[in-house]
Amino acid sequence: MRIKNLEFKKNVFLAPMAGVTDIAFRELCKEMGCELVYTEMISAKALFYGSKNTKDMLVISKQEAPAAVQIFGNDPLVMAKACDFFNDNEDICLVDINMGCPAPKIVKNGEGSALMKDPKLAAQIVKEVKKASSKPVTAKFRKGFDSDNINAVEFAKELEQAGVDAVTVHGRTREQMYEGKADWNMIEKVKQAVSIPVIGNGDVVTPEDAVSIFKTTNCDAIMIGRGAMGNPWIFNQIDEKIKNINVTYPSEEDRIDMCMEHYRRAISYEGEAKAVREMRKHVGWYLKGLSNNKEIKDAVNYEKSSEKVISILKEYKSYIKSRSNF
Repeated sequence: MRIKNLEFKKNVFLAPMAGVTDIAFRELCKEMGCELVYTEMISAKALFYGSKNTKDMLVISKQEAPAAVQIFGNDPLVMAKACDFFNDNEDICLVDINMGCPAPKIVKNGEGSALMKDPKLAAQIVKEVKKASSKPVTAKFRKGFDSDNINAVEFAKELEQAGVDAVTVHGRTREQMYEGKADWNMIEKVKQAVSIPVIGNGDVVTPEDAVSIFKTTNCDAIMIGRGAMGNPWIFNQIDEKIKNINVTYPSEEDRIDMCMEHYRRAISYEGEAKAVREMRKHVGWYLKGLSNNKEIKDAVNYEKSSEKVISILKEYKSYIKSRSNF
């Protein structure tokens, strides 16, 4: 698959997720076979006003480069101005525009999935960003805003006319948030309606799901979101499934080891205090389904010292290992 000057072979990407796809997690996913990783969504307005915290979110490591950056906002000129931060950055290869975030505070500001109610404004944003960007420009949106406004096909056509280089379609409405079943048939309809690459997104949590969404929708690539949380192995697993070789699954000990490696990287990039706080949710995802995991998660959530957390996880690994020997 090609997106303008970019060529991809595996066509399996990591979705941008606020509070999840930070630099440490992106690195692990890239090492586990993900072909393209995306930053957390970046506020174009915050960049415009020089927010240091927002600029820090644009740091891309050598291990994950080149990466895609996702921006959000509703002012075409401010969105275009954000490209000044990306054009000369060789570590950033693509600019994605968020038109699908369902978070209430984002929608209330007329951003994210709220743009699906105003296709003309969405198209104008694409036009301005395209004029300003030296990188390919894509957009991610949903099936529609709600059950009474299912407009993904028309929306995709509007953005194609505006010059967008590819689109990602999440098969739920904003009203659904992340509930219910993703409508892969809508992704297929978008694919049939436009000539640009279409990336499918929603309910891909196993290698089998990946094969199914490719077959069902004929999409050019897929984007993994929640299926990768606590499970960066999914990218290699999908590759193995597509190649029809035995799929490799991590052991319980592997999961704890990956959790500790993620923890160490988070500390190196984010510092002690932030890493300890932000990693609590990741620990929960890595340990999901493991014996006595609630007790361990509670202990981790209580601690403020990374050394103590690592110690807890090491002891837990020993416990899991001892159980597996019986």
